[in-house]
Amino acid sequence: MLYPFTAIVGQDEMKLALLLNAINPSVGGVLIEGEKGTAKSTAVRALANLLPPMETGATAMTVVELPINATEDRVVGSINLEKALQDGVKAFEPGILHAAHVSHSHPSRFILVGTMNPEEGDLRPQLLDRFGLSVMVYGEHDPAQRMEVIKRRLAFGNNPDGFVASYAESERALHERLLQARELLPSIIPTDEVLLKIASISIGVGVDGHRPDITMMHTARAHAAFHGRHQITESDLKIAARLALKHRLRRLPFEEQGHDEDRIDTVVTAVLEG
Repeated sequence: MLYPFTAIVGQDEMKLALLLNAINPSVGGVLIEGEKGTAKSTAVRALANLLPPMETGATAMTVVELPINATEDRVVGSINLEKALQDGVKAFEPGILHAAHVSHSHPSRFILVGTMNPEEGDLRPQLLDRFGLSVMVYGEHDPAQRMEVIKRRLAFGNNPDGFVASYAESERALHERLLQARELLPSIIPTDEVLLKIASISIGVGVDGHRPDITMMHTARAHAAFHGRHQITESDLKIAARLALKHRLRRLPFEEQGHDEDRIDTVVTAVLEG
């Protein structure tokens, strides 16, 4: 029995980043960094219940855990050498991604989500850049919110079926909102003015390459669709910049990560008001 997505207390930025990827997988996934016990894995598993079935067949979406040291052939599959040598026939050995799709040729439309504890150390910039978005999650510091977390986990543990049923309507409403956003997404075409602002933000922040610009564009489109808008607004760009740029900034030695949002907000404000 999975804990409902809409029953997760707080962690709004994490939940938003996951939902934007569900609306537009071109966003490129999300890296979730945070303390132990902050609902990172719970949110990822709960998201699968909100997603529509895959186009190939009517199979629901599933969460497949990818080992950190998995090789490429372990992920995408390869030729079964043992069968080839013993029987002299070619046989395909499905990889981890096969578990996320039902077709044998498995085109495997998926969302890449990474979770990590900052205590484990930093990832290399080359690996960080492969994640479209990044969020940092923390334990709740408001006593009332922490109390609500305890109450909901207790209710879920005592009566999982009843607890899940109590969130059925909110889960259904969010599922419908995701479907509507997916339908609206193709009609949201960024104007040249929006694209110029995105490019100016990337230049002003000082990120490398063009992937951040493209990610911001996809994220802003998804955010606009999530709110039922046909055009990208400044609020969409602000959210997109925060989610897509934090993990791509060059940091000075010993510079705290908390300053990243301030740097991004300063640049975004200057570009939008310029």
